[in-house]
Amino acid sequence: MEMKKRALVSVSDKTGIVGFCRRLSACGYEIVSTGGTAKALQEAGIPVVGISEITGFPECLDGRVKTLHPAVHAGLLAMRSNPEHMAQLEALHINTIDIVAVNLYPFKQTIAKPGVTFAEAVENIDIGGPTMIRAAAKNYQDVAVVVDPKDYERVLSELEGEGITPETKKYLQYKVFAHTAAYDSMISNYLAAELGIRFPETVTFSYEKAQDMRYGENLARRLPLQGETALGQGTVLQQHKRRQRRARTRQGIFRTLRRREQTRQSLRRGRRKDHSRSVHQGV
Repeated sequence: MEMKKRALVSVSDKTGIVGFCRRLSACGYEIVSTGGTAKALQEAGIPVVGISEITGFPECLDGRVKTLHPAVHAGLLAMRSNPEHMAQLEALHINTIDIVAVNLYPFKQTIAKPGVTFAEAVENIDIGGPTMIRAAAKNYQDVAVVVDPKDYERVLSELEGEGITPETKKYLQYKVFAHTAAYDSMISNYLAAELGIRFPETVTFSYEKAQDMRYGENLARRLPLQGETALGQGTVLQQHKRRQRRARTRQGIFRTLRRREQTRQSLRRGRRKDHSRSVHQGV
């Protein structure tokens, strides 16, 4: 059985996906896709193989089950350097999958919507996506897995050259597990908040890089500014408009936060004075 070059693509964020797949197709990759992603690619004139053609099984349960199938996961997890793995794929008529482009259901955006219900939030917990990208990342030597559209160009430029480097594959592996860790922490924090659990047995915080800083404690130290991810709202610091055009310093960040806290305290003191005055006048 001759193995085709195959890419599996299923994304919620479709930024750049048409151009990415067009170039993959030009490099000789067969594009396998699902649902809305497959439709978008077909409308753009890109040849697509539906996931059901690969699994021999229809998508079911309102799309809850699409890629959870041995024909997918064996193709992701088979080690190309292991003759027994490859012999088993041959016997089972399963093709390898070499590139995976997947990002997860938009849980953060869902829970940020006003009036979102618990059922809607739970329905946007991705199952197949994390399973696929974790499987691909485990087999990073043989599978390049892309979860961030910003990495499409890096992958394509190497692919169109001498091939995707081991360093890039390891970097993509790291991004997968960082992505799923942040995703799962957001879900667990949301569920804890829904249950009113103030002091969970385990607490996981996820921080997103907000911007680079010019320097840290001294001019020789380079540090990023990272803010805790609020449920559905991005980093706490990103919720405030950043007026400075230049990258901030660590000291500048602290000064801004200190002024903000002083303003809050002044407002609280002002409200207490107004309340006391109104009570006195009422008496």
